[in-house]
Amino acid sequence: QVQLVESGGGLVQPGGSLRLRCRVSGFTLGYYAMGWFRQSPGKEREGVACISRNGDRTNYTDSVKGRFTISRDNDQSTVVLQMNSLKPEDAAVYYCATDLLKNSPAMCPRFKYSGQGTQVTVSS
Repeated sequence: QVQLVESGGGLVQPGGSLRLRCRVSGFTLGYYAMGWFRQSPGKEREGVACISRNGDRTNYTDSVKGRFTISRDNDQSTVVLQMNSLKPEDAAVYYCATDLLKNSPAMCPRFKYSGQGTQVTVSS
C-alpha cells in the first residue's frame, strides 16, 4: 500500500524556519521523482520544489528560490523540505507527492499520490 506521510509543519514567525519531512512506504523511493506542493485557501495548488530520482537535479518555484531546499534519502525513504526565511505568503498546507512513474527521466512528478499534508502557518 502506497503511503506518504508528511510532518514538521507548524506555526512560525516571519523569517523563521521549518523542516518538513515526508516518509514514504509501499514503494521504493529511489525509483521515483518526488515533489512538494502547497495549497492555501482560495488558491490553486502549486508545485514548490521537486527532485529527481537520485537527487542530482532539483527545481524550485521562483518565489522560494534561495530560501527552500529539497533533499532526499532513498535509503531512509524520506524526502525533506528545508524552509528558511519564511514569509506570510508561504502559509499553506504542504503535500509531498509523486506520480509513481518508475525510472522516469523527469525531475518533477505530477501530483498523483500524496499524503494528507502538513499545515504551515507564518504569522507574528
